[in-house]
Parts: sequence; C-alpha cells; structure tokens
Amino acid sequence: MQIYGDSNSGNCLKVKWVCDHLALPYRWIEVDTRKGETRTPQFLKMNGAGQVPTVAFDDGRTLAQSNAIIRYLGRDSALIPRDAFAAAKMDEWLFWEQYSHEPYVAVCRFQMVYLGKSASELDPDKVKRGYAALDRMEAHLAASRFLAGEAFSLADVSLLAYTRVAHEGGFDLGRYAAVRRWVGEAEAFLGLPSTR
Repeated sequence: MQIYGDSNSGNCLKVKWVCDHLALPYRWIEVDTRKGETRTPQFLKMNGAGQVPTVAFDDGRTLAQSNAIIRYLGRDSALIPRDAFAAAKMDEWLFWEQYSHEPYVAVCRFQMVYLGKSASELDPDKVKRGYAALDRMEAHLAASRFLAGEAFSLADVSLLAYTRVAHEGGFDLGRYAAVRRWVGEAEAFLGLPSTR
C-alpha cells in the first residue's frame, strides 16, 4: 500500500505507527499540504476531501480519515479489543479525539508551529477546550492504565499523536501526571522516541 501523508501531522503519523507496529509493508509518499499538493486533480481523484492521510491499496481502493484507516489496518490484531463492548469503548475515544481533542490541541499546535503565532495570540476558547480535553484524559488515566482499559489499543495510538506534542501548542502538561505517565508508556509500546 501507499500512504500519502505529511510526516509533521499527527493524523498521518497514527497510520505510520500502526503499520510499523504491525509490520505491515507500505510506501510512504510525503505530501506538502501547504503547497497545495492535496488539491491536485490526481490527489482529489483518490480523496475528494483533499486531505491526508490517504491510503491507496494495491487493488486500486483508497481510504481516508486517520481513525478509519487505523481501524481497518488494525483489524484482527491485539490493537482492537476482542470484547465487543471494549471495542466500542475504544471507538468512543476515537470519535471523541476527532471532535473534542484534535480541533483544539492540534489546531493550537498548528498555529504556533506552522503559522508562527505566540501562545498569547491563540483563540482563548480553543485553549480552554484543549485544556478541557486534557482534563478529561487526566481523570480517566488516573484510574486506567490505557484509554480503553488495561491493554494498549488504537484509542491510545489516536490520542497519543497530538497529546505527546501538546506543549508545542502552548499546553502545559506539568499538572497532568497521569497523562505524562501514559504518554511515556504509549511511546515505549510503539517504540517511539520520548518527548519528555
């Protein structure tokens, strides 16, 4: 398969991490979204939304949306709980990540890292909602080793992508002991360099 992605994007890295962890063969094709490379007719034919990550399989099929991709790639692996309810709890975190975490934590990071904004220039509502997301994770992880229970799952892959670099978006993880513990364990599980 070919993964079209931006190696600076947490959403794209989720797909890479799952492939690497499961030893799935792939070819990474770097795409520069800021140069309009997702808006070319060729790319839009693969993904009409013009977004990365996009995966093109050898049989000609394509798949987009990071959490849908990792859910597909992780099928029949230990990254998805066997118990149906536990798998649904994992999905609950996957949906929550895209709706209540990524739009705030990742967007603040994008504005600081890529647009050169200072923390004082960020939208206060986005900052507030980013901290609300981190607060929810902290409360949950204080009582649970991983997000969907005691075993590492795709929920952890998904939330790790932008939580581990939240500081680049101006978020102070100093008060989040459980989140920091979880980040370290999740990075170690995936064999990633520590961000701490």
